[in-house]
Parts: sequence; C-alpha cells; structure tokens
Amino acid sequence: MSKPNLREPSEDLTVASEARRSDLPNADGRPADAEMARMLGTTPFHMALDSSGAGIAHWKHEPLHDVVEPMTHHVIMAYNGMMQRMERRTGKSVAIGTFRPGVVIIIPEGSSSRWDIPKPVDVVQLYLPHKMLERVAREADTAAPTDLLERTAHPDPITSRLLLTAADAMQGNGALDTLFRHQLTDLLATRLLAAHTGSPTTFQPTLGGLSPNVLRRAIERLRSDSDADVSLAALASDAGLSRFHFCRSFKESTGLSPHAWLRQHRLEQAMNMLRDTDESVVSIAAELGYSSQTAFAAAFRKLTNETPGEWRRRTR
Repeated sequence: MSKPNLREPSEDLTVASEARRSDLPNADGRPADAEMARMLGTTPFHMALDSSGAGIAHWKHEPLHDVVEPMTHHVIMAYNGMMQRMERRTGKSVAIGTFRPGVVIIIPEGSSSRWDIPKPVDVVQLYLPHKMLERVAREADTAAPTDLLERTAHPDPITSRLLLTAADAMQGNGALDTLFRHQLTDLLATRLLAAHTGSPTTFQPTLGGLSPNVLRRAIERLRSDSDADVSLAALASDAGLSRFHFCRSFKESTGLSPHAWLRQHRLEQAMNMLRDTDESVVSIAAELGYSSQTAFAAAFRKLTNETPGEWRRRTR
C-alpha cells in the first residue's frame, strides 16, 4: 500500500522541532514529536509546536508494528479514521482496543509499549509536558493527582472532540490561531486532570452511558472466574435496567456490546496464557469456554489476523 500524500512541515517548524531534539534518546526519552517521527517513519500532515513545550500534530500513517520508546511528554490521541481493532502490550500486560471516533489513547510520559495496528491510521495527537499539567492543576486549585493513566481506546467523546478541533487550528500560524491552540491545550489539560488521573480502577462514564458504579459492577461480573451468571438478563437486572437499555448504555460506555466485551476479555486472557504458559492451544480454548479449538482459533484470528500458534511464536 502506498503512503499517503503528506505535506512537508514548514521550514520554521522544522527548525523549532530540530532545536528540541536529537536523534538519540536522553535518559528520560525523546520529545514526543521526534519519537513519533522515528516510529511512524513519515512526516506529520500538520504539526504546531509551541515554545511552552506543548504541541499538536495530525498524522496519517501506515499499519504499525513497533515499540513506542519512552518520551518526555504525555501523548494523548484522538482517532479520526475507520473503526479497527488494535493491540497494545506493556510488559506482560496486553490490552486490545477498538479505534473509533470518540475514544482516546494516552501514553504517559516515560512509558513504553508495543503497538500492533493492522490498518492505516488517521490520528490527532497532543504532546503535553508534565510541568504544564502541574501548572493547570495549581491554577485550578485542585488536589487531584497529576499522574495520567494509561488508556487504550478509552471512551471519552469530550476529549476526543476537543483534540480533533485542535487540528483545524494548525493550518495557520497567525496570532489568533496560536492563542486558540494555547487556550485549547489548557482546556484539554483540565479535562485530562478531571477524567484521566487517579486509580486505574476508576471508570469514566460517557454521555448517556452507565454510571461509574453500575459499569464497575457489570465489568467485575464479566471478569469473574466464578460461575457468576453473565447473561444479558442477569447483567441488566443487577443494573436495574431493561435488557435493551442496559445493552445500549453499556455500549455507549465501553464502545462494545456486553458480548463483544466478554469475547475481547477472553481473548486478552488467551494472549496472556499463550505468552506466559506452555499450555496447549486446545487446553486454553477449553479453559476459556470455547466449544472447540477451531472456534477459539477462528475468534482469535478475527481479532489479531493471526492464529494462536503464530501469535505465540511472535511474542515469545
């Protein structure tokens, strides 16, 4: 597949970018714009870097199978393309997400993870220095923690819309465009402090979705290794909703139906077992409740484009 027709960054932008980075990472990592250029192997469609250290970039890139090395910025992404599944691996943890409009991805400063994205990507990224996040927290006089959570295709239409809006302000370098980007960056930092810091078990509801407590109970039931009833009727009854309203609200909160969420969770468990144990594919399929090895392999391939055996060989 040929690469998209990308616009070259302006000369002053190139000089500013090169002044901020070197080809080799320092002890804390590369600036985000430099690491993204290295990993994606292309130039951004548009990019605006500010003297504050913050930046916004619009990338259109090919399928990705590579490791994001540590960066000196928090990176927040809003997806602007066709729906597709992706895989993110951090240490021994595997997360499977669905890229679609209305979700965000967060790579916290200094973290590293491997990404496998099978199709081309259209994404807007915010590069946020941690000192800016701390400044916004001080100005807001909040005691909220400033450590951002790692997010993989996490439903947050508010942050997504704000970040996609920023792409419209990168095509000009006038004073008004610059002021708009600065104000929008502060607004995004405020939203991140409100919605993406704290305990990793905190669930943020989307508009029209389940409340945090109801969503948490439903996910705990779906994740349970016991004989808990995970039928739609049981989930809806526990939430105090009809099956129709529960299913609709669950999908608005997570991007997936309860059945699709459970299937994805089981495949994440399968990935951990394939990578970390020597159990046979047949045993893993049976342990996860698949009717046969064939059914398990078909479901696994649909999500990853690989058989369980191929995936195990690649990740070990």
